[in-house]
Amino acid sequence: MSTTALKLNAPRIEAALIDLDGTMVDTADDFAAGLNGMLAQLDAEETTREEVMDYVGKGSEHLIRSVLAPRFAADDAQSRFDEALALYQDEYAKINGRHTHLYPEVEAGLAAMRGAGIKLACVTNKPYRFAVELLQQYGLAHYFEVVIGGDSLPKKKPDPLPMLTACERLGVKPEATVAIGDSENDAIAGRAAGMATLTVPYGYNHGQPVQKIQSDGIVATLLDAAKALVAHNDLT
Repeated sequence: MSTTALKLNAPRIEAALIDLDGTMVDTADDFAAGLNGMLAQLDAEETTREEVMDYVGKGSEHLIRSVLAPRFAADDAQSRFDEALALYQDEYAKINGRHTHLYPEVEAGLAAMRGAGIKLACVTNKPYRFAVELLQQYGLAHYFEVVIGGDSLPKKKPDPLPMLTACERLGVKPEATVAIGDSENDAIAGRAAGMATLTVPYGYNHGQPVQKIQSDGIVATLLDAAKALVAHNDLT
């Protein structure tokens, strides 16, 4: 299916809420490096990019619990969680962005959306300060009117609260908004908020095939997403 001929069950799209890790930036190697810095201090076995990719997308707490689970007995993993999380955040702060790269056509896609009058928010489960730092490193921060991190609100994706809050801050209705991401969390949150959803085929998606995600369509890149949205708006 052509990404420029998607049939979105939505009125004119006024805003796009875009995920960060796995959608705009490949950060799996940063996660692995930060986790390995933490695990070394806990005298635990190192992790790998491949293991980490299965855990990304549900926030730092989930990431830490998932990495500790196969390395410690359940009670020990629970008792070490707070220490592990603090160590991880310290380690990640040292290397945020060091081992990352932008996915193809990310900036071109963001520029095309903004050029078409579409408002943008970055909605991620990554801690807010790390998300802002990463967007600034890659010169993407100016495209976004709103950034919501995993610690910005009481709930994170797949709960719809971050999506609804982003819409409120952008001054748009959910039904005039699209959520774009690489994982089921993005689509679930978007659907629950009453907005259209698009999925990119790269990224992480908790180790599951992207084709299993229930969204309004798969777009090869953010530039293709922009083209699809412009085409949709031209018809409405």
